[in-house]
Amino acid sequence: MVKAYLEIQEIEQLEQTAEYLRDKLLIRLLFHLGCRVSEALGIKTSDIDFKQGLITIQHLKQRIKLSCPECNARLGKEHKYCPVCGQKVEKAVADEKEHRKFRALPLDEKTMRMLKEYIGRGGANPKSKLIFGLTRHRAWQIIRDCAEKARLPHLVNSETGKEHNVSPHRLRDAFAVHAVKQDDSGDGIRLLQEHLGHQSIVTTMKYRKVSGEEQREWYEKLWD
Repeated sequence: MVKAYLEIQEIEQLEQTAEYLRDKLLIRLLFHLGCRVSEALGIKTSDIDFKQGLITIQHLKQRIKLSCPECNARLGKEHKYCPVCGQKVEKAVADEKEHRKFRALPLDEKTMRMLKEYIGRGGANPKSKLIFGLTRHRAWQIIRDCAEKARLPHLVNSETGKEHNVSPHRLRDAFAVHAVKQDDSGDGIRLLQEHLGHQSIVTTMKYRKVSGEEQREWYEKLWD
């Protein structure tokens, strides 16, 4: 059966299929945080507050494109002078850092314990302090392979109707739909928007539609 999103029990199957603690943790963080794969791969040990049960996520999608104010050439984060015109660009780089957005997300106790165990085993990179030393492509492969082992169905894009393999972003979708099912009030949607890091509430509202709850309730009321 083809459907639009994964249920909680299917995420659990996915996690149980993973052979290594790293892969189990990747699946769990993507779902329980509802973060983008790039955000999960950017988590460092210093971003984790075990006492308060919080993880600070850098909202990578909000990064502004660095460019030279003089000639508009693209700049890197470490540039002090423009590689094209030679203009001093330290202020532009500093302004970019100020524009970066962060959000502190709560995390459940079980996932925090898994993180602590993983770090205690030396799983995090000792130099970069990154939790996962993975590329986006490798993370995608891990999720796909685990989904195949768990025999999870392909998912259909509710907007295009096309079928796709289970991917890291589908775990973010599953989190969002689960959250909407639990609370689709105005406050619930607003909190979900903040949690997911959406600029527009319109983007968040699509999960209300995908969950199908609103339409189902409306239809059932027709026959009361």
